[in-house]
Amino acid sequence: MGGFFGVASSEDALEDVFFGTDYHSHLGTRRAGMAAYDKEIGLQRKIHNIENSPFRTKFENIFNEMKGTSAIGCISDYDPQPLLLRSHLGTYAICVIGVVKNAEELIDGYLKDGHSHFDALTGGAINSTELIAALINQKNDFTEGIRYAQEAIEGSASILILTDDGSLIAARDRMGRLPVIIGKNENGYCVSFESYVIEKLGYSFEKELKSAEIVRVSADSIEVLASGRDEMRICSFLWSYYGYPTSTYEGVNVEAMRYRNGKIMAEHDREAKNAEDIDYVGGVPDSGTPHAIGYANASGIPFARPFIKYTPTWSRSFMPTVQTERNKIAKMKQIPVHELIKDKNLLFVDDSIVRGTQLKETVDFLYENGAKAVHMRSACPPIMYSCKYLNFSRATDEMELIGRRTIMELEGEEGFEHIEEYCDSSTERGKSLRNAICEKLNFASLEFQSLQGIIDSIGIEPCKLCTYCWNGKE
Repeated sequence: MGGFFGVASSEDALEDVFFGTDYHSHLGTRRAGMAAYDKEIGLQRKIHNIENSPFRTKFENIFNEMKGTSAIGCISDYDPQPLLLRSHLGTYAICVIGVVKNAEELIDGYLKDGHSHFDALTGGAINSTELIAALINQKNDFTEGIRYAQEAIEGSASILILTDDGSLIAARDRMGRLPVIIGKNENGYCVSFESYVIEKLGYSFEKELKSAEIVRVSADSIEVLASGRDEMRICSFLWSYYGYPTSTYEGVNVEAMRYRNGKIMAEHDREAKNAEDIDYVGGVPDSGTPHAIGYANASGIPFARPFIKYTPTWSRSFMPTVQTERNKIAKMKQIPVHELIKDKNLLFVDDSIVRGTQLKETVDFLYENGAKAVHMRSACPPIMYSCKYLNFSRATDEMELIGRRTIMELEGEEGFEHIEEYCDSSTERGKSLRNAICEKLNFASLEFQSLQGIIDSIGIEPCKLCTYCWNGKE
């Protein structure tokens, strides 16, 4: 994933952008960057690797290195950004959130048309932000170029640009899969992915961009360059997993949604008489915790934290990219509370079950510390399709998904014709899937939130939500 934050102000913008960008650190773990515009200096840019050190540490000297009344910052899980580019549109800094699935096709087309070259990364890959900038630069102005780029790519692209006159250009992706929010204070405006950042830095909510809307933001005005549209497919995982608890998207708060989600799961278990005689309900930290609180409140079963993550030196943001190392560190972070584990029937709620590898490590750890039984609930339906619109999951092969892999083991490729049945716990295939995963991961029982349950907990019209990773529908 990734996140961005920008400010156009009549005063110095660097401090707000420093803290505003830092508040997006939960969205990315690899690269971070800032760019600023000063009337005398012009555009400046810094990028740092944040895999082993937090944003604040890497950018603590930024106030001695840059200055400006306009600035943008970006946290990125993939490509280094923002990039600083010069073209016939002027010199500008650009950062992008999203993914380009047809990058090779677009690169080949660009080069065949006689355009010069790209800066190649290791293995010949191209920075997707540079590719999007190249597409934008083929048109006569930023508005036309952004529209062209967003239409050309398969995937999504929300874009934030800092121009050489100090104004910002912000564009929400074509289908509104991610949010772009504008805030206002007495000195100017800010642009943010996360809504709580605006309030925390003393801005008031001004507007949330519509799908495909493009605006120019200066210290004293917001100009709509291209109108948005009501059609939207905002990512449901914003609420169930990677959105920050204090954020609100399309009027729906993340933490409140997770409580409702847990409540719906508890009501389903009560009706089905599943997982009775539970001593404690807990959340797989951190994003599973609010779902578990909702479950506990609705079920009347006490909420507890049978293990605690040790985060002072093993924070989530600095996990290695190699899966075996990630599993080792995930285990190192888990510190048991023996009194809440030994001889107890425990029910845990996780935000999702993707591969299941780390979850098995967690369950084995609980049994090693004396748990009598460990029941598992997933706060979303079985993930059956790798996302083709956003970079929020490291799973690139659909057979890495435990749901898909289990179906293959149970029925072979024929089973993929019956994915809807496998997702439904009331069907024989659905029961087989759950039983097989229980055996594989050592769960006493397993249930997933239904698709309707997660839609109800969000409370937005289903036609405006992207649920592709669960049902494969665009």
